[in-house]
Amino acid sequence: MNVIAVGLSHKTAPVEVRERLAVPESRLGEALHRLCAYQGIKEGVLLSTCNRVEVYAVVDDVDAGFARVQEFLADTHLSLSSEQLTPHLYWHTDGRAISHLFRVAASLDSMVVGEPQILGQLKDAFEASLTHKASGVVLNKLLQKAISAAKRVRTETKIAETAVSVSYAAVELAKKIFSNLNEKTVLLVGAGEMAKLAAKHLINNGVQRVMITTRNPQGAIELAQRFNGTSIPFDEFRRAMSEADIVLCSTGAAHYLIGTSDVEDAIRRRMNRPIFLIDISVPRNIEPAVKDIDNAFLFDIDDLEMRVEQNREERRREAVKAEGMIEEEVAASLQWLKSLDVTPTIVALRKRAEDIKQAEIDKAMARLGHLSTEERSAIEGLASAIVNKLLHGPLVTLKTEANSAGSSMYVEAAKRFFGLEAGPDAAALPAKRRPAKDEEGTAAPGRAPVVAMQQRDPGEPEHKRA
Repeated sequence: MNVIAVGLSHKTAPVEVRERLAVPESRLGEALHRLCAYQGIKEGVLLSTCNRVEVYAVVDDVDAGFARVQEFLADTHLSLSSEQLTPHLYWHTDGRAISHLFRVAASLDSMVVGEPQILGQLKDAFEASLTHKASGVVLNKLLQKAISAAKRVRTETKIAETAVSVSYAAVELAKKIFSNLNEKTVLLVGAGEMAKLAAKHLINNGVQRVMITTRNPQGAIELAQRFNGTSIPFDEFRRAMSEADIVLCSTGAAHYLIGTSDVEDAIRRRMNRPIFLIDISVPRNIEPAVKDIDNAFLFDIDDLEMRVEQNREERRREAVKAEGMIEEEVAASLQWLKSLDVTPTIVALRKRAEDIKQAEIDKAMARLGHLSTEERSAIEGLASAIVNKLLHGPLVTLKTEANSAGSSMYVEAAKRFFGLEAGPDAAALPAKRRPAKDEEGTAAPGRAPVVAMQQRDPGEPEHKRA
């Protein structure tokens, strides 16, 4: 049993390739059924977002599993051949596959480190896999651990606390000035995209009233309807500034639209209550000297970009902490995964010993004839004690070595020494009746290209690369 991850992301494939492989929610069930129908794929989860398409699977054989998943991805879009797809794919197995899953969940592999959307998308993918019975014991456990690890990262680090977009940096600064944005009023001057996005963020953070003005009156009316606000004639917006706690300016004008006298007049009519001005225009539309006016707080696009870069650096520092947490969670998951190989052998060994013990007790009881209850108990106790003492050493060794590099060697040795098969039922059969085991096995057809399997994930930290 092996865990593999195969996929592509914004780091390895352009959008024209990603969008061709994307699986809409309406087709997710069919895709999961098709994935798990491939020979050797025991469990599967399909994560499809705008920035990545990935398959996590439990397979019998790694090489065959890689080949089957590549075939599945190519079949998702028939015009995309395996040859076209392979250069964009990354391939991981076992520890690297689990580490990649956990890093994706914690947004450490995202285009914007710390973004919250990926965790919700992973939860949806997990839910779909559960609904369509595509995942099982292994992936269910790993997905649950990935989700809890991501929550731990968000709780124990500040990876998502600072703004990394210009529009949201404006909101962050506004909160520092006003502390609380509830019942504040914003004036949007112009219809620049960043200003509109900043206005949306401000509304989401409590701003109650929006006034909008543009040189195009109809455009102002349409924007006002979009933001449930009020349109202001362009030649009257300076007078309306006294009502605004926040002024967002983003126009194509080649000169200053708001000068020091305009701001001084607005503050005087505001009874010296502070006013926050954000100039996202290039060239600037608010006179820089406004910064020197008491109770006027002016930030231009360079100020916001500087703030964003500081926040990005903070997120990078927090991401280092998060990587350490992910390593801990991956190590715990690998221990659990290795224990799955040992547990069936322990169960099979106990059952075989119990079956032999009981068979010998029954024979002895039949030969001895009538025995008292105490005598029967003594014989059964003696047999149990002998079995337990004989099993103690092998069972302790199997449990101790479950997480070692040679765990599979110990499992195979136990199976050979005690005549065990893969399952406990088979172990109960006398040795002479067990079918011969094919020790050589058969080569899995359709091996994945060697070059593709050796491709490393460009998003993996440098200290983890080979």
